[in-house]
Amino acid sequence: MPPVVSRFRGVLQGRLTASRWVALCAGATVGLHLAAFALMAWSESTAVGKAAFLLAWGLVNCFWLALLRRPAIAAALSLTLAAVLVLLSRFKHDVLFMTVNFVDVMIIDNDTLGFLLAVFPGLKSMVGVAVVLAVPVFGLLWWLDPLRVRFRTAALGGFTCLAVLTALSFAAPHDREEEFWNENYVSKFARSGAVAVTELMLRGLLESDGSAADRLTTGAVGQCRAEQAPHIIMILDESSFDASMVHGLKVPPDYARRFASFDGRTRSFIVEGAGGPTWYTEYNVLAGLSARSYGRFAEFVTRVAAGRVERGLPRALRRCGYKTFSLYPWLGAFLGARAFQTAIGVDHFLDARDLGTAEVRPDSFYFDATARLIARERGNGPLFFFVYTMANHFPWSYRFAPERLPQWRDPGNAPEVDEYLRRQAMSAEDYAQFRARLAQEFPDERFLIVRFGDHQPLFAKHIIDPTLDDGELGRRIAAFDPSYFTTYYAIDAVNFAPADLSLAIDKLDAPYLPLVVLEAAGLSLDPSFAEQKKILERCKGVFYRCAGGAEARRFNRLLIDAGLIKG
Repeated sequence: MPPVVSRFRGVLQGRLTASRWVALCAGATVGLHLAAFALMAWSESTAVGKAAFLLAWGLVNCFWLALLRRPAIAAALSLTLAAVLVLLSRFKHDVLFMTVNFVDVMIIDNDTLGFLLAVFPGLKSMVGVAVVLAVPVFGLLWWLDPLRVRFRTAALGGFTCLAVLTALSFAAPHDREEEFWNENYVSKFARSGAVAVTELMLRGLLESDGSAADRLTTGAVGQCRAEQAPHIIMILDESSFDASMVHGLKVPPDYARRFASFDGRTRSFIVEGAGGPTWYTEYNVLAGLSARSYGRFAEFVTRVAAGRVERGLPRALRRCGYKTFSLYPWLGAFLGARAFQTAIGVDHFLDARDLGTAEVRPDSFYFDATARLIARERGNGPLFFFVYTMANHFPWSYRFAPERLPQWRDPGNAPEVDEYLRRQAMSAEDYAQFRARLAQEFPDERFLIVRFGDHQPLFAKHIIDPTLDDGELGRRIAAFDPSYFTTYYAIDAVNFAPADLSLAIDKLDAPYLPLVVLEAAGLSLDPSFAEQKKILERCKGVFYRCAGGAEARRFNRLLIDAGLIKG
């Protein structure tokens, strides 16, 4: 023990009786626990959240007790971790509208670290100063605390808390939408940790067969006819689906026409997320794979896949001489979007900062940016653009761009539904103008355009069948009832006739969309897409659900063996 600390402890103990000394230290420990309970009362809003907080608090305390044996320092360290987690969650929510999850700790990517350092250039110094100040305080608590807890007792308490927390996490799983709530920070982190560790131990990150009897062929299948290839524009139509499919909903005249392709056909698109996860569909249509293969890690599919999955539509197009662009309407650090997309072949990833915006913009903003890039790059070979739109993003509780559509009249549904339909009308108007602009400004260029809805709006699940209670609704979504996962995809062309639409069937699972794009553009398929085409034909447009997941597991193994999925 350092002489200064020994002398300080001796002075204190000399002025206090042993019992008072113990009582003082015990009181300080109790005060730390009360502070934690106050933090719980302030930050946790549900009974399940409070229970998870208490179990996590017990688990972390028992960990420190097993390691250090002293209750005061264990409580101080635990409270510090909880406070830091709350602060980080609030910061992350302020910037990215999501709170900290256990997977954030499991997967720490350079994109996220770079983003943090860019936002807070003094972060390293702040952390260093905090550590320098905290270490002596924690050391003092460790030396001064006379109380001891047996290792066996602490270990038993920790394992008990962990077991109950895990059972609670599986019995009452948190809704994905809770990730966007600015509350329940510790409980969400703890429950996601219990589930993630269990899933990782039992199943791993990605479902795949242990081995495959065959392998993907090496080399190209056919030749890319890049000199005849059209520019390709894929448009992610935010939260869009054909609302006329909802019984009793009032829609504007000719509403359904906006979902039709150039050939007049309306095609259904089966996505993998209900109500909000754009990144599920982002993974589907860029990688051509299923987010459901990641099990409970699907919530973080783009972060998990970043740097691990290299197979995708952009990479296949680069093989054919395309320059690839992504116009992303938010910060590239969101769920590892930049790292994921660049790994699968996006040459130029432009996020909100690159586009010069920090707010939700009408679709015309992103279409204008695309047109400028076409004008600049069109002489350098065929171009691929993955364009996000944002006008129809939630919430629908206010008039977005109120100066637009002055002739609009609400059809007479609930206010948020009418605002949703109004924004869809804005999107349709902006797309029509964009298509006309392509034809006028680039008469010698060929364009293939594919639009699709990434998911239904948040409110849709409550109006598709309003007779269902929350329990039955949850069961239907968990069972992947297509009613809650169906949007649309539409194919359009300017100065170009699609080469082959035989794969553009009326009901298509999202991971097959890259195949439709490649065939419609008249491009030959690389070995992985040639194999996936056989799956589409065998399974009639169904991917993950085909053969109880066997086809997806086999295909994942083929990609792993080919080195297109790593780690």
